[in-house]
Amino acid sequence: MYWIKTPWYVKAVYPGLIWNMSGQKEIYLTFDDGPVPVVTEKVLELLSRYNAASTFFCIGENIKKHPDLFDRIINEGHTIGNHTYNHLNGWKSKDEEYINNIEACNTLANSNLFRPPYGRIGIKQIQHLRNQYRIIMWDVLSGDFDVAQTPESCADNVIQQTEAGSIVVFHDSEKAKHNVLGALPLVLKYFSEKGFTFKPLPKAMNEFN
Repeated sequence: MYWIKTPWYVKAVYPGLIWNMSGQKEIYLTFDDGPVPVVTEKVLELLSRYNAASTFFCIGENIKKHPDLFDRIINEGHTIGNHTYNHLNGWKSKDEEYINNIEACNTLANSNLFRPPYGRIGIKQIQHLRNQYRIIMWDVLSGDFDVAQTPESCADNVIQQTEAGSIVVFHDSEKAKHNVLGALPLVLKYFSEKGFTFKPLPKAMNEFN
């Protein structure tokens, strides 16, 4: 069970988290769980084709395994975010373990942006992190991780629910490979033709609303 469009009342419960950005005809694509060979490479090629910049929330162990691919993300003008070292679920992790895992990732990611895997994070974890990180959630979830979805349905999820300033989640993971690589070009084409631009999230904490 998951929402494609994050309900307003969920955003209202956690106003200190970043759910969307303000902006005129700007969309903030994000990619979780990489870098992963082939998938991340093809995502980068698609983004380049549309002159689209985005944000990659990377897992520490994947950065360590694929440093050249991580460097390529940065060199091609995208922003990096922290997604923990081992893709931990904050609801199932002790606070100290969770924080330490984030810090381990940040020795490699070197980012002020953090997205909790599964979107699951505890109140105490938020309180501990908020002075060092902007905690980035999302406005629209593509559903690309769901094997019940198709590339076309994932693209439709994004096209139907995205608006100016939306933060949109895709995954550059092996599990999501079929859906993300099929849906992303449809999304890029549609919004480019509508006059939207694709921007990365700001790197500095004081650049957020």
